[in-house]
Amino acid sequence: MSIRREVKLLRHGRDWRGRSTVPKSAQPHELEHEDREFPTAWARTRVAVAARAGLRRTLLKPVVWGQTTPVVEGTEYLDGVKGPVVFVANHSSHLDTPLILGSMPERFADRVATGAASDYFFDVRWRATLTAIFFNAFPVERYGSRRLRSLALDLVDQGWSLLLYPEGTRSEDGWMNPFKLGAAALCVTKGIPCVPIALRGSYAAMPRGRNWPQPGKPRVTVRYGRPLTPEEGEDVRSFRVRMAKAVSQLAAEEDIGWYGALRAAADDRLQIPGGARPTRPGALKPAEEPKAEENGKAAGSPGEQVAHWRRIWASTEPLGGKRRKVWRD
Repeated sequence: MSIRREVKLLRHGRDWRGRSTVPKSAQPHELEHEDREFPTAWARTRVAVAARAGLRRTLLKPVVWGQTTPVVEGTEYLDGVKGPVVFVANHSSHLDTPLILGSMPERFADRVATGAASDYFFDVRWRATLTAIFFNAFPVERYGSRRLRSLALDLVDQGWSLLLYPEGTRSEDGWMNPFKLGAAALCVTKGIPCVPIALRGSYAAMPRGRNWPQPGKPRVTVRYGRPLTPEEGEDVRSFRVRMAKAVSQLAAEEDIGWYGALRAAADDRLQIPGGARPTRPGALKPAEEPKAEENGKAAGSPGEQVAHWRRIWASTEPLGGKRRKVWRD
């Protein structure tokens, strides 16, 4: 074979015997491109804020209030509170954010940004746009990825309050999962207060997998608690425990009333979300809790060992009638 022929074969990806040097099944190499962050700054412009306020008053709140029966308590704790603050709540339904934004005073609702899962709400442009305009949402990485830079610190510096769900995702069965450190770290780092919120009945009204509330205008409750401020020298983990305890106490008010929940918190009888198992919102510890080795629970894993179907069954139980109002301190 002439040298000219060999050079021609090599130029076409073949060896001197005419065989292909690259398998036909091989795929061309492509550089991995990092996901670009969906821009949300436009949702916090003056025009967008005005449009969002109009949508909230004329569309979002009327629809949610028309399909459910919300009972809102504790907004008086926000009197005199100046932003920015971090609102934290348990999360079990897509109704949670509209209920919170529709129940808080306008001065906060107009200046609050909502953390939303980047892999769900910002995966396609149309959903990202609607989420940003309706809820002033910004993307949050919930699985430990660092592809996107968190905007939370910048938003607080700009004077925006935040609505965050420390569990990191919606509950699959209505029970509370352990709180992650992000919201507590933000409060401790910036020295800003945290406002706990507990929602009851939202899972029964629109559980995971549904796109519209259940018929019959199910009753849901939204309870605001007294703002918590990080104390001098308090670390992030201790403040996270205080946050979780405050949300659990508010959730317990639905079952045992304000005074009963206050006493249960003081006596350390509330089940606080932590460990590896979820906790029923507002649940109390058993009167006599056997040792971990005796009941088969792992040490340091609080909460009842309940089957998944039983947790769903308990969470879908409708809330009772209108609870009588109680005196608060």
